[in-house]
Amino acid sequence: MSKKLNPQLQHNIREDACCETHLEPAQLFCDNDQVTLCGKCLQSQEHKNHMVYGIQEAAENYRKLFQEILNTLRMKLDVAKSILTDEQERMRVIQEEEQNFKTMIESEYSMQFRLLSEENELNFLRLLNHLNRFATELEEKSQEMLQRLHFLGRENMNKLKESEVKISEQLCSLQRIISELKNKCAESALTLLRIATFLNRSESLLLQCLEPAHITDLSSCQVRGMNPMLPVLQRHITLDPETAHPCLVLSEDLRKVRIRNIQQGKPCHPGRLDFSATVMGLESFTSGRHYWEVDVEKATKWQLGISEDSADRRGNMPEASKVLLTGSLMGTSYTFWVFPPLKKVCLRKQMLKVGVFLDYEYGQISFYNVTERSLVYNFSSLTFQGVLRPIFSLCIPNGDMDSDSLTISLPHVPS
Repeated sequence: MSKKLNPQLQHNIREDACCETHLEPAQLFCDNDQVTLCGKCLQSQEHKNHMVYGIQEAAENYRKLFQEILNTLRMKLDVAKSILTDEQERMRVIQEEEQNFKTMIESEYSMQFRLLSEENELNFLRLLNHLNRFATELEEKSQEMLQRLHFLGRENMNKLKESEVKISEQLCSLQRIISELKNKCAESALTLLRIATFLNRSESLLLQCLEPAHITDLSSCQVRGMNPMLPVLQRHITLDPETAHPCLVLSEDLRKVRIRNIQQGKPCHPGRLDFSATVMGLESFTSGRHYWEVDVEKATKWQLGISEDSADRRGNMPEASKVLLTGSLMGTSYTFWVFPPLKKVCLRKQMLKVGVFLDYEYGQISFYNVTERSLVYNFSSLTFQGVLRPIFSLCIPNGDMDSDSLTISLPHVPS
């Protein structure tokens, strides 16, 4: 039932509900003109062909209408509360994301400058000018990226704060009109018809659009380009068969791992990872810088990273001993996460090849989108103790992922 009521309705209904023209009791209500009528008024041409109800019936109609509006307003109130909570959470997240990106940008450019400096120490005189020029470029890129990050962060925060104020105001209005309508529904028939103008205020609230603020994705601040020294640091990584989960099948050259549903009958080995479809790299690191690349195009859910080595890895490996990047295809969309702590990465497109960089002494692990030549995420200021090994994981299959595979790339051959 939908009506557009005259704002002057309450003035058209007299306090004594008596017809002004015929001075007889007003027992009827004209829905078209929104006025009370007596029996003689009904016989006039003025109200001919109009929708006329008895006072009680008209009041009941409006009670039902008010109840429908109340239900709709309550649903809108729940939506407003949810959006307000989300906006407040997004403000917290955007501050955290900005700080994360700032740390990543500073760490990545610091690493690039460090590698360049050490490379050129061996060829100091020949490449001194090149070093100075490139160092200046790195500093300019770093500052430019940090300034853009700061601008986007402040812009997003302002949008979220404006949205918070707007949603809070709508929330108060909804709560107020809901309370008023709820009380009016309990009024007598004539009183209810006098206050039907609340519909106009309710309509305006119902028409107001409730939506979260549109903010800019900070992924536009991803560091572009990869350090030219990374190919020099690329290692020949192979897979360790003794740590492979029974769901996994390794290639003869130990560079490719694929998954299948039927677990192979393998003898128990203290190094086997039984908690997920995981295999570790055969190579281990206790110092230095190392880089490798993995083709992930043929995997729908995968994990890559670094794990602390252990003499006995049966059962669950402690989560704190791993640094991981996870990629997952959900429907037609890709999502990416890093750990620890578990955090979503602002990427939408599928990655075809992932680069992993480890700097043991400086406590840094970086993940790269090799195809796009950009930084995905990096961890800095980590503290490593003991042996570190590459780790590769595929999701344990549920019947439709037999073809999933990961392939470790061979090191680049200098031209």
